[in-house]
Amino acid sequence: MKKINSFYICILAFSCALAFSSFVRNSQEKGQFVLPYKQAGLTEQQAAAHLISRFTYGAKSGDIDNVLKTGLEKWLAQQLEGNLEDTDLDSKLSNFDAINLTNTQVENLYPRNAQLVRFAIKDGAIHKDSVNKANGKEYRSAIASYMKEKGYRPQQDLYRQFINQKILRAAYTNNQLKELMTDFWFNHFNVSLSKNQCAAYIPAYERDVIRPNVFGRFETLVLSTAKSPAMLMYLDNFSSSGNNVSMEEPGSEMVMGTMQPAKTRNKKAQIAMQKVQANKQKKGKQGLNENYAREVMELHTLGVDGGYTQSDVTQAARILTGWTIAPMGDNGYGAPMKKLMERVGDNNLSKRGFVHEGDFLFVPNRHDNAAKTVLGKKFPAGGGYEEGVELLKMLAHHNSAAKFISKKIAVRFVSDNPPQSLIDKMAKTFLSTDGDIKKVLITMATAPEFWSTDALREKTKSPFELAISSVRALDAKINQPYQLYAWINKMGQQMYYYQAPTGFPDKGQYWINTGSLLSRMNFGLALASQRIPGITFNLAAMNNNHEPESAEAALNIYSKLFMPERKLEATIARLKPMLNDPNLESNVAKAAEQSTPTMQMNTMANEDANIMDDGAEKIKKGKKAIANGTPGQKAGTNTMLSQVVGVIIGSPEFQRK
Repeated sequence: MKKINSFYICILAFSCALAFSSFVRNSQEKGQFVLPYKQAGLTEQQAAAHLISRFTYGAKSGDIDNVLKTGLEKWLAQQLEGNLEDTDLDSKLSNFDAINLTNTQVENLYPRNAQLVRFAIKDGAIHKDSVNKANGKEYRSAIASYMKEKGYRPQQDLYRQFINQKILRAAYTNNQLKELMTDFWFNHFNVSLSKNQCAAYIPAYERDVIRPNVFGRFETLVLSTAKSPAMLMYLDNFSSSGNNVSMEEPGSEMVMGTMQPAKTRNKKAQIAMQKVQANKQKKGKQGLNENYAREVMELHTLGVDGGYTQSDVTQAARILTGWTIAPMGDNGYGAPMKKLMERVGDNNLSKRGFVHEGDFLFVPNRHDNAAKTVLGKKFPAGGGYEEGVELLKMLAHHNSAAKFISKKIAVRFVSDNPPQSLIDKMAKTFLSTDGDIKKVLITMATAPEFWSTDALREKTKSPFELAISSVRALDAKINQPYQLYAWINKMGQQMYYYQAPTGFPDKGQYWINTGSLLSRMNFGLALASQRIPGITFNLAAMNNNHEPESAEAALNIYSKLFMPERKLEATIARLKPMLNDPNLESNVAKAAEQSTPTMQMNTMANEDANIMDDGAEKIKKGKKAIANGTPGQKAGTNTMLSQVVGVIIGSPEFQRK
């Protein structure tokens, strides 16, 4: 009887296990999940604070209560959808007219300096002998007049608007995780404004290639970045070409890279294309370039230890020959090709082996169509565009890619050295879901390792994250985003200008040293005392308009406001001596002097004030406001409180997340 009972108990237990497993699987498939924070010994409030610290740019007043009211799982699910209304942000972004331009519009409106000079010489606005001569003032005046006449804008205007929108999005968006993932993937597929050839294409790259795909399939990101003009120019694949060999048939000729019967070929199109190709050869833009092929394997997909060889890199580079940029501008060197393509038409181009998708163009006569082998996979002779797509898909779904990408996400959101057990879980999900990024993130967030005490506040904020988390904690109004950008640069992170394709490192040791700690403290003091133009807030309002009785009381109150659900006794004890530092006031003044490091930054701030049409004051009025304290606040008051808040922002504990 006991044996029979034991048998039925085993059957029942097995059935329950199957049912639970099925429930979990079905729940995850429907987007439902459970966050195991209780098993880690965290309260619901502590868990909410941890979610906010990792999946937003920092807590604003009331954020924890909002997460608790919404429900932790539902809040995270909403963030993973990334489609919450952003009315306030959209209103602020509407003041920037350049951030929604297509690459073609950018080409036509923001010519590069060399292009601008050529246009001006051609139109007789300047003489070629005046370029780079001693009388620079007269030359610059002539160029400025010419730009105004033609409606051209300086490229710096485009970059400034682009940088400003990033700061505003990070500070104000309700879809915080989407913006964090945009930053993550942009950094992963890094391109740099420091390379002039690709710089003008970077705003559209982030807007159209990165941001819409941050929660989708990894394959989509790999293919989309590969075909982006920004990436094609940045890693030089736009100029990579190989030998294209065709078996000629009697009575046929090569037209635009493919064999066409003599009786149907377009002679004019043939001659025009031959001229275009001859001009490109004169400019030395022919030959195999391995830059992109190497980085797409080492940095974008497989990782440095992904199991590929130099031969694989070379073979992959050959597969990707002919992947280039479609001509965009109405003027300049690409204009003849653009007009020719428009005359021929996409249908005819497609019949001849070309692939024209937006700003991407596959040119078959620049493609190496011999046989290749990459990672043991053979690509037979005669291939074209499709073998490049097949290669990139293979890399995006490779086991090494699953591990590499999973680890990189875990490093960003869990710890600098995430447990291998967590990486394995994420990689398994990556492979089983066809590289579904959203499901990989869910696997991470529902794993015990994410909630471990070893992961809590283990990450160090980058300068950008520190600046944004500070203005969010202060519930600040940002009227001049470029002023904040100047300080982010000063703290060591020049956004969008990281030259190496690796992107910014994502480990605390890269950001923290003696010099950077001093810069961070100076930033905190300058910000809290409202010495950074265009950033305004009300410290007293954060404490129900009650000013604390003493510096020590202020330290306790505002530490808890800025760093909720943390044990702060040790931090407060370390910060107390700083409040009695006789040099603290001079440090604030010194920080204020450094708030606009260059004349260029002051110029940009002036332009920001003109663009931001939401009640922002002009710089002239802003300086007066700074001298007199915050609006509605008498000069010289609240100094103690601003010093305390500055010390908190500059403290090591606030710089943890």
